[in-house]
Amino acid sequence: MRTRLLPLLIILMAAILLALGVPLAVSLAAAQQQEVVVDRIDDTARFASLAQFVADRPEGSRVSPTEPRGKTLLQELHTYQDLYDINAGVFYRDKKVMANAPQNWYLPGAGELHDSFEEALQGRRSHDPAQVWPWQRDRLVVASPVVRDGDVVAVVVTDSPTGPMRSRILHGWLVIGAGEAAAMLLALGAALRLTGWVLKPVRILDATTHDIATGRLKSRVAAAGGPPELRRLARSFNEMADNVEDVLEQQRAFVADASHQLRNPLSALLLRIELLALELPEGNEEIASVRTEGKRLAHVLDDLLDLALAEHAEADLRLTDIGELTAERVASWSPVADDKGVRLVGTCPATTAWADPVALSSALDAVIDNALKFTPEGECVEVEVTSNGEVSRIVVTDRGPGLSDEELTRVGDRFWRSAGHQNIKGSGLGLSISRALLSAGGGSITYASHDPHGLKVTVTVPRTVPGA
Repeated sequence: MRTRLLPLLIILMAAILLALGVPLAVSLAAAQQQEVVVDRIDDTARFASLAQFVADRPEGSRVSPTEPRGKTLLQELHTYQDLYDINAGVFYRDKKVMANAPQNWYLPGAGELHDSFEEALQGRRSHDPAQVWPWQRDRLVVASPVVRDGDVVAVVVTDSPTGPMRSRILHGWLVIGAGEAAAMLLALGAALRLTGWVLKPVRILDATTHDIATGRLKSRVAAAGGPPELRRLARSFNEMADNVEDVLEQQRAFVADASHQLRNPLSALLLRIELLALELPEGNEEIASVRTEGKRLAHVLDDLLDLALAEHAEADLRLTDIGELTAERVASWSPVADDKGVRLVGTCPATTAWADPVALSSALDAVIDNALKFTPEGECVEVEVTSNGEVSRIVVTDRGPGLSDEELTRVGDRFWRSAGHQNIKGSGLGLSISRALLSAGGGSITYASHDPHGLKVTVTVPRTVPGA
């Protein structure tokens, strides 16, 4: 959830910083240019005041360099150009030169210089030239009219290099960018802390839910920070888990007590049946049927008691050699397999995992017993131990009739038995007991079809301590 929430917060913060930074950068560039434009307007105004009193030029030539005011204007322009490297000139209405610096600088027939000159002829100063950006426009043109007796008689034009101004704009932008980057890093750190604070109870709740789902019913959500709503949710979850555990405990206690309490009357009943059988002719079918049903009921009660104990017991996890334990169970069941005419083959390399040896042995007994029970004579039951870095697996494969896809979804349910196996001895609780025993230690049991026929049962146990 954090990986999904953080990008949203980062995008939102980046959008806010851009919304603030872009207008600030544009404003900075405009302020820098406005400062330069104001300076140029002041310069052109001063040159215009000098040119206003320069005598009219002789027809067809520039102002006489010996004329005092003309000479002063020309000197001022050259000094200005030498100091600031800014081209400056005063031009008559017909674009003839009154004075200019450098002397080879003239007005072109088109372009920004020409446009500014034409605007000044209308009596307007350049006050809002197009914005100069760091990546464009090497020159900035400002023009002011020279007015005499209410008429525009000439125009003062300056053509300034924009390198220094663009450097200042770029430097200001770098400062803004550095500030934006620092703000973004600060906001990112705050977002990490905020999401961690908000999601910590959620992570704890998720971990606790997983623990409970895998059989560790004692797990509870530890007290943690976070918003009040999530803390309240954690308390409600703990209350719910307590109630569910109480209900399950009551169910287990009921099953265990009922199984235990029924055993004594059932034992007495079976004893009376045996006494009654002594009074009846030998080989009576009805009494034999009653005996069989009584023994089956006793077996079901024993399995119910085992299931209740398996669901209630805590696993005694140890680092166990799964290969050795499996080989022992294969050896123990080999005589049974021989009596049925079934080959029981074990491939059990040494490998360790965390398991309750007693619980795992009981689960393997139930699985192997089930495999031998449904495998016909002359077929084979294979038991193989494998492992990887995370889990160890014990795979029991039989060559029996197998189960359909629909039946595979139900195998392991309490008292469930396939419709085709109703006549085979059993209570339908063996695999349920195996699942309960394995779940208590963080293990699992799964079922799959085997090609061309048969059932593959996989028992999985972790190689690391569950919950570590």
